[in-house]
Amino acid sequence: MGIFSRTRDIIAANMTDMLDRAEDPAKMIRMIILEMEETLVEVRASAARTIADQKEMRRAIGKLEVAQASWTEKAALALSKDREDLAKAALVEKQKAADMAAQLEGEITELDDALQAAEDDIAKLQAKLQEARTRQNALVKRMEGAQNRLRLREMYAGERTREAFARFELLERRVDLAEGHAEAMKMGGQPKTLEEEIAELRMSDKVEEELAALKAAQQGGAGTPAQKEDDAHG
Repeated sequence: MGIFSRTRDIIAANMTDMLDRAEDPAKMIRMIILEMEETLVEVRASAARTIADQKEMRRAIGKLEVAQASWTEKAALALSKDREDLAKAALVEKQKAADMAAQLEGEITELDDALQAAEDDIAKLQAKLQEARTRQNALVKRMEGAQNRLRLREMYAGERTREAFARFELLERRVDLAEGHAEAMKMGGQPKTLEEEIAELRMSDKVEEELAALKAAQQGGAGTPAQKEDDAHG
């Protein structure tokens, strides 16, 4: 009955308290599930042996019942031959067979009780096993969430991120210096070069040409689209 005692200890155990006391809850719950699965296999194997024992006992009871009937016939035969001594001896053997059959019936009844207890234990153990697996899944998800949060925290507060932003600040400083240098070059009215002045003249000519073209287009097209719209409303 050691298996059944261990099963009831597992069933009675409060997994929440066990996990609270454990240094590594994930490892603890894996051990609990493994022990439950092993115990479940052992309980079922024990129940199978008990059922087999009952079948064997019932066959033995059947044989004993046949033996009782046989001894009854023998006792009757002995009495018919005026052999009361043999009849008594036959009845004694019949009683032995009856006593043995009654003993086996009692053992079968005890095994029935044990099987019923095993069935109840298996049902409760399966429920505990399901609870443990559910807790394991929840624990795994919580662990994954904690690891993800830790990685995120390391990402935005870690040394590599600080170094990257430090490099950004250095680049911004260099750009600021370059822009400052360019603006400083404009200070003091530095004279334009000959090439710059010629380029400005060319640019001025192009602007004048485009302006003349626009004026010609407006005169040929009876005004701009805005003027046409004003005429239509007028």
